[in-house]
Parts: sequence; structure tokens; C-alpha cells
Amino acid sequence: MNKWLFEFEDKTWLPATIREGMTDYLRFILNSGNFYEPVSPLVVQLLQETNSLKVIDLCSGGGGTIVQVQKNIQHKYALAVPFMLTDIFPNIPAYEFIEHKTDGQVSYCSTPVNAVKVAPALKGVRTIFSAFHHFDTPTATQVIQDAVSAREGIGIFDGGNKSIFFIVAMVLFHPIAFFLFTPFFRPFKWSRLLFTYVIPVIPLLTVWDGIVSVTRLYQPHQLLQMASDVNNENYCWQAGKVKNKYGMHITYLLGYPDEKKFVAAAASANSTA
Repeated sequence: MNKWLFEFEDKTWLPATIREGMTDYLRFILNSGNFYEPVSPLVVQLLQETNSLKVIDLCSGGGGTIVQVQKNIQHKYALAVPFMLTDIFPNIPAYEFIEHKTDGQVSYCSTPVNAVKVAPALKGVRTIFSAFHHFDTPTATQVIQDAVSAREGIGIFDGGNKSIFFIVAMVLFHPIAFFLFTPFFRPFKWSRLLFTYVIPVIPLLTVWDGIVSVTRLYQPHQLLQMASDVNNENYCWQAGKVKNKYGMHITYLLGYPDEKKFVAAAASANSTA
């Protein structure tokens, strides 16, 4: 899986100003285009299967597509589901802006959250949007295992087409989008203008990370293999792809406890004790 490649966003030495500029851009593009609109029913399915009332979004970056996902669910299903943004490098200015913009429907955790070991206090369905490809297979499997160990539902959603055409389209689109839309990103930062127009570090690193991301995208059968590799008795798994209005595929994995099997297994264990 091209292990020698790396994404700048993952590096601890990357200045927060640059990382936040990159994730702010992604949030603007993903929400403006409503790229993840087709996954709304899948998130609702997770909530229904787990009887959960809250979504804990892991690896949120600058907020990603969560604002639009929350809106889609509220408008289409009349469900005012609260979301919480978390990340190992939390983008606090962006999260504060989002919390205010959504009247608290999208809140955030101000302390770093590692997707491999989520604090027990963070209860709710777990989602990961546009980030699962950042993990190598062993780490990705640990992320799934942590959700299973906590008996929480998990939804993994990663958009992109693993093709040369998609990479070329990205290389052409991102620089133009940066040039046109950067002044409209919120919260506004002068540093973002500096590192976009004068010293174009943010666009260059974003394009690089985008190319690497495409090469690392997991396929449904790979996600199911990871799920089968964890200690996941009494869990239901579902994987596949959906396509958005732009023709971009979104690969997904859903996992949630099968309570009927869990109760039956517990009863069987008690009867043999």
C-alpha cells in the first residue's frame, strides 16, 4: 500500500498553521459540495441499530464534512443528532467556529483523541470520514478493535476513486479552488493568505497529501478482512461503495453489536458455568 509514501498532515513536526490551513480547506470543499450526501442513510442505520443518540467523529481534522452530514440527517430524517468532533491534533479555532455556526449541534473535544484508544467517556456511534486511509493495516485494525471492545457502532467512510483520472482531476482542481476560495474560508486567518498566495505551502502539501490518499484507499473487501481479524464476536458488518453526484465513490464499513447474538452467547456461557 505504498508504505514509503507519507502525508504531511500526519507529521507531528508540521506547524499547526499549515495543518489547520489544509484541513480548513478540506472542510470548505467537502461541505460546499456535499460530497458525502449518499452516506446519510448509512449513518442513520448505525444510529438505529445501536439505539445511539450521539455521534463521536474521530480524526475530524478541521471538521471535515460533519456540518453537512448533520444537516442532511436533520433535513431528510427529522433527526437532530448531535455530533462531537475529535482529533489527535484538534483544530480548536475551526471547532469553535463550527460549534457556534451549528448552535451546539456539532460540539468538540478540546483534548487530543487517539482513534486507537478512545476514552470510555466518549460514548456514541463512532465515525471516521476521509481519514481511514491514513492508517496502515495493523493500526486500522486496532481502530476497529477499540470500537468493538467498547461495544460501540462504527462507520468508516472514505471518498475517492483509485484511478489516474481522479488524481489528474485533483491536481488540476485543488490549485484553482485554493486560488478562488481561500479568502472565504472561516475562521479567517491572515496566515492562511500568506501560505497560500505568497508562499504556497498549504496548496502544495494539500495536493501531495491528496495524491497519497488516493493510493492508500482501502477497498470494501480489505475493510471486511480487518473486521474479521478483530475479536468481533456478536458483531454485524457491512461494507460496500456508494457514488455521489460527482461520480466519486465512497467506500464504507459499518459495524455494530448484534445484541440478540450477544444475549444468546451470555446465556449459553451462564448455563455452562
